[in-house]
Amino acid sequence: MSDKKLFAEFPPVSTEQWEAEIAKDLKGADYDKKLVWKTADGVSVRPYYRAADLQRVRHTGVAVGAFPYVRGAKNHNRWLVRQTYCACTDKKKANAQALDGLMRGVDSLGFCFKGDLDEADLETLLKGIYLDAVEVNFVGCACSGAELTQKLAAYAKKSNAKLDNVAASIDADPLRELTVKGTLAGGAFDRLKDAILAAAELKRLRNVGVSGAAIHNAGGTAVQELAFALSMGNEYLARLTDCGLAVDDVARRVKFTFAVGASYFLEIAKVRAARLLWATIVSAYRPEKSCSGRMKIHAVTSAWNQTAYDAYVNLLRGATEAMSAAIAGVDSLEVLRFDKPFRAASEFSNRIARNTQILLKEEAHFDHVVDPAAGSYYVEALTQSIAEEAWKLFKLVEEKGGYVAAFKAGFIQEQVRASAQKHDSNIATRREILLGTNQYPNVGEALSDDARAALAPKDEEAAAAHPGCGDMPSLAGEPLKPYRGAEVFEALRLKTENSGRQPQAFMLTFGSLAMCRARAQFSGNFFAVAGFKVTDNNRFAGVDEGVRAALAAKADIVVACSSDEEYAEGVPAIAEKLGGSAILVVAGDPACKEELQGKGISHFISVRSNVLETLRQYQKELGI
Repeated sequence: MSDKKLFAEFPPVSTEQWEAEIAKDLKGADYDKKLVWKTADGVSVRPYYRAADLQRVRHTGVAVGAFPYVRGAKNHNRWLVRQTYCACTDKKKANAQALDGLMRGVDSLGFCFKGDLDEADLETLLKGIYLDAVEVNFVGCACSGAELTQKLAAYAKKSNAKLDNVAASIDADPLRELTVKGTLAGGAFDRLKDAILAAAELKRLRNVGVSGAAIHNAGGTAVQELAFALSMGNEYLARLTDCGLAVDDVARRVKFTFAVGASYFLEIAKVRAARLLWATIVSAYRPEKSCSGRMKIHAVTSAWNQTAYDAYVNLLRGATEAMSAAIAGVDSLEVLRFDKPFRAASEFSNRIARNTQILLKEEAHFDHVVDPAAGSYYVEALTQSIAEEAWKLFKLVEEKGGYVAAFKAGFIQEQVRASAQKHDSNIATRREILLGTNQYPNVGEALSDDARAALAPKDEEAAAAHPGCGDMPSLAGEPLKPYRGAEVFEALRLKTENSGRQPQAFMLTFGSLAMCRARAQFSGNFFAVAGFKVTDNNRFAGVDEGVRAALAAKADIVVACSSDEEYAEGVPAIAEKLGGSAILVVAGDPACKEELQGKGISHFISVRSNVLETLRQYQKELGI
């Protein structure tokens, strides 16, 4: 076998040579504006990375399972497939769904509930489920940790489960309650201490939850989700060690839940950075065991990204988000149902959600390779950048006295809402695309009655009500409201559908074939977003023919589609012939815009338009 290096005949190319070629191709254009992408957190992502970029990355060379666990705390990449079932009302039904899921590939069960569970409820939920063979997770009232821990331990003994093998979690997370409801129950940290003490016999139980997903689903960025989740986790460590618990006993009970967003590589890097920073935080408390800094991570695909219109696109979103989580090496993963925004679970939607990640295991073999992103110049550099930015924000929170103090002061809300507003602005102007909602809508789609009911405005006062759970919680700050980025566009389209009429946008195409077709396609997509009927046309022989066809069609909106050169004469002629029988819109931002405005032409749409506000204005003009 030859030891000759591949491509040895090609001389190495220096970074300076690459940059010189790029500068030549840019022909004087701004390098940063053209080629450097900035994330929502302001992290600069370069167009390419090289081995030299790893010199500033401090965590390279770390082995899998070694401190600071950036490459994972396990020597394998097997993750648990979770599915969550609603146990709020019908415990027997939730049990039946769980048993069915276990037969179909689920190995981590979630039960969501309100308030507390008594012994009879617990037995109903867990009937036929072997606690030492499958992970069981309870998501519910933050006050139930100690009581539920005791009941779970008693049930495990009663069912003869091997206690050392019982892997479970109880999502007792008062800081999540603070985040999403603005309330912090009195004695919450004392109850967490009691929960940890009650778990002495269940060594694999995690009963202190930390929800980064709550930040994500309120419109927060990846860095904010990571930084604020770490701050929550640190608050638990500080409060509970102050109560007399050892840091080792606290840290091994903590379980983080992160959402996985749409930015594929960014989300991989976020999870890797999370392990790195949590290990750093725990080590500052001087634990007796270095493994106490191993972060336990449950990931869930993004609810913020999901849409009610063209809902099957949610399947694609969930698949790529699940891939990010799997590559990053999470411990368990839940892919949300594609129809979660607007209806209860069905056998079909549960099955597709399960199979999305089972396919990643059984067919794509994502579980066969540990940390496949390791060594990637791009992902390693991105991991380092996210870790640095999250650490800066984390330290800001700590300087303000920790998560609770920062939340009460409004700092957390201010940061997240600023990011949410930026997201909303980007969606309104289509700098961020939600396929099927603010771009390329399915024009023939009509929402079902259950979807309409789900999207109807809710009674905010009722929605904000806090369920009773012992002590009356005290108001500790204005809550962060979870929402979906698509909601405003869904409301826009639903408003049209509920009006009982469907305004018609007629594409009056004339002149240059290339320009009129391009602008007609843009304009048709623009008005379809609001649920308007779009009548497209290949190209009319002239303005006269086009106006006659528009009048015959009884169009509400007539969109002039041609080249800038032909607008100067063509648009005024169209306006005169329409005579105010329809709203005249010019597609594009032509050089003759001021001239046209001087002749009374006031409606223009282009890629610079705020699509949401523009369509709202047209609805108003049309009496919708």
